[in-house]
Amino acid sequence: MANLTSSSRSAADIDADAIVLALAKDGDGVALTNGHGLSRRTVNHLKAVIAELELKGRPGEVTTLAAVPEVKAPRVVLTGAGELGGRPDSTTRENLRQAVGAAVRGLDKKQKIAVVVPGASTELVAAVAEGAALGAYAPPKAGAANTETVQTVSILGPTDGPARKAVKRAGAIGAAVAYARDLVNQPPNLLYPESFVASLAERVKGTKVKLKSLDLKQLRAGGFGGIVGVGQGSVNEPRLAVLTYAPSRPKATLAFVGKGITFDSGGLCLKPPAGMSTMKSDMAGAAAVAAAVLAIAELGLPVAVTGYLGIAENMPSGSAQRPSDVVTMRGGKTVEILDTDAEGRMVLADCIALAAESKPEAIVDVATLTGAQVIALADTAAVMANTDGFRGRVVDTAGIMGEAVWPMPLPAELRPALDSQNADIAHKGGREGGMLTAGIFLGEFVPEGVAWSHIDIAGPSFNEKGARGYTPKGGTGFGVRTLVGLAESYL
Repeated sequence: MANLTSSSRSAADIDADAIVLALAKDGDGVALTNGHGLSRRTVNHLKAVIAELELKGRPGEVTTLAAVPEVKAPRVVLTGAGELGGRPDSTTRENLRQAVGAAVRGLDKKQKIAVVVPGASTELVAAVAEGAALGAYAPPKAGAANTETVQTVSILGPTDGPARKAVKRAGAIGAAVAYARDLVNQPPNLLYPESFVASLAERVKGTKVKLKSLDLKQLRAGGFGGIVGVGQGSVNEPRLAVLTYAPSRPKATLAFVGKGITFDSGGLCLKPPAGMSTMKSDMAGAAAVAAAVLAIAELGLPVAVTGYLGIAENMPSGSAQRPSDVVTMRGGKTVEILDTDAEGRMVLADCIALAAESKPEAIVDVATLTGAQVIALADTAAVMANTDGFRGRVVDTAGIMGEAVWPMPLPAELRPALDSQNADIAHKGGREGGMLTAGIFLGEFVPEGVAWSHIDIAGPSFNEKGARGYTPKGGTGFGVRTLVGLAESYL
């Protein structure tokens, strides 16, 4: 992960392998925003190049130039940022994040990068720094050190207190997203429940986060029938990890719950081979929760946060869970299993029930939960909640942080689809409204009076296509920023 710093140095003479400049759409033309110390000769040269290449300043438009007059860096990267006029709103900030992220990502073998802030506002500093932090990521080869990531990024612009704070915040969030991406990108023979917990144990060293882990014996004794049932077909035993950050005098107490299926074969309801190709990413919700708790602690936010990670491997074997099994969940509710490939809601339900016992003000679960979410919303996430107000809070926060989500209902008329003759509830309804009935099922484990939201990230958690903006191919770290922003919303 790149080290971000604030700097008031001139873009012309700073020691860097490349300089990134934003191009903004300006009516029918394009404007070079804030040259930050570039000479008139250099600016005129760049304007001539922009005209010659017919650059439009559109988001995603990245052009690399070599040997620009009077610029010490050997490369200057022009990146389209769209409309930047007026006070930056959430769309403007996200366009700038994407623009800077795309430019920095394309320079992943360069060791030192400088990015010019196209203005003087703290919001623009934050957007540039966040885009740079997210774009600087490059996935390492399995088992090898990553030698191709950007090492340092200098943010050239204001260096007052708020600007420096914005850069520091961006660095913490970027590091957290990078950790979540690394976890998701790990091959499943290297990341399984025990090694996942080992990674967390290593990561929390020297932080204000405490880790507690329950093994199979403790899960059975604690009545976690959902997690035990999902994991019983694998030689890798399940775990429940609890990450706790408890500052003094917190302004709020939040619980985050993450689905951590380190590989999902579908169990006895086996997926087709093509359906398993990305199932190492079925723990992306747990990765997002773990990373968010670590970031919140690093930022020192006065909000108490506990992350609950239900971690299991869903495999077929002679000991695997069967369709029509009935299991007893944490808290005593019985659940009839209809489809062993709908396993994520079972580990989440156990974790939600445990989280509720500490009486937090709000519970948010994050999960790669349903294929229906991908069909409906592609690479955007679905947000459901037990109250319109809390759902709106999560959706608004995601928008501010730059993560694309859609608010979805939890229609009461779909609840009968989960009726069971053999248990208190069936864990799955029919094909119709599958994304919604999954949310309704989880809501059954949330006590009355506790705000709760369910975020289905099945689509945006893993990018199977080419890299774009600040998003790499593979694990995206989606959800981390929304959870951090949600904690900040209580300040």
